[in-house]
Amino acid sequence: MTIAQNLQSTTTLHNGVHMPWFGLGVFKVEEGAELITAVKHAIKYGYRSIDTAAVYGNEAGVGQAIAEALQENNLKREDLFITSKVWNADLGYEETLAAFDTTMNKLGLEVLDLYLVHWPKAGKYKAAWKAIEELYQAGRIRAIGVSNFQIHHLQDLMQDATIVPMVNQVEYHPRLTQTKLKAFCEEHNIQLEAWSPLMQGQLLDNPVLTEIASAKGKSIAQIILRWDLQNGVVTIPKSTKAHRIEENASIFDFELSSEEMERINALNEDQRVGPDPDNFNF
Repeated sequence: MTIAQNLQSTTTLHNGVHMPWFGLGVFKVEEGAELITAVKHAIKYGYRSIDTAAVYGNEAGVGQAIAEALQENNLKREDLFITSKVWNADLGYEETLAAFDTTMNKLGLEVLDLYLVHWPKAGKYKAAWKAIEELYQAGRIRAIGVSNFQIHHLQDLMQDATIVPMVNQVEYHPRLTQTKLKAFCEEHNIQLEAWSPLMQGQLLDNPVLTEIASAKGKSIAQIILRWDLQNGVVTIPKSTKAHRIEENASIFDFELSSEEMERINALNEDQRVGPDPDNFNF
C-alpha cells in the first residue's frame, strides 16, 4: 500500500476521483467565527479536504470559509475536496434531491466532491441512493458514498444500485477496528473513511499508545491518525484550535512499524462512542 506522503496526498476512488487521505471534520461546530476561522486556518496550513453534513447545521459557514480561503490562498475550487451528507429526514427520492439543492445553496458550490447517505435508515436509503446516483450522473457530484453502513446494509444497497458506493465513512478507531467491514469494503473497492478517529479523547491515556507515542516523540493523537493512514483508512479529525489542527496533520515525518501497528490493532474491543447503525432510528 502506498502511504500518504503529505497533506495533499490522495487515494484514488473506484471512479478515478482523487480524495485526500486527510481532512478536517466539523461535526458539532456551530456556525460563526470559530468555525470560519478553523476551516480557513486548516486550508491555509495545507488541508485540502473539509467534511460537513446537513445535520451539523454549519454548511453555510463552511461555504463562506471556503470562498474566503480560496481567494486568500490563491487556490482554485478544484484544489479542495468538500464532503456533505443527506440526513435521515430527507431519505426519499424527491426529498434527497431537494436536500442536495439546499446543501449546495448553503455551501455556495456548483459541484460537490462527495455526497454521502448519512445513516442506513431502514426502508429509506435505497430511494435516496437512486437520487444521488442521478445527481452523480448529471455531473453535480464527483463521487458518492455512504456513512455508517454495515456489511448487510451495503449488500442490500448494492442489490439494486447502479453504482457501487465509492466511500463508506464509519466510526473507526483502535477500540473499533471493524475488520470484517474493512475487508468487505476493500473487496468491493469502497474506500473506508474514519469519523471520531480519536474516540472523542477516550484513548489519550491508553498505556500502549502512550508507550508508542513516547518512543516516537509524538502525541497519542498523532500515533492514532498515523495508524489510520497506514491501515489505508481516510481520516478527518475534528478540531477548531489552530495548534491542534496543525498537530493533527504533523504525521507525515514518521512511520509505525508492523509490530507497532499490530499492537494498536490488538486494542480493538468493538466499542462505540457513537450510535449503533443497526439501532439508530432518528
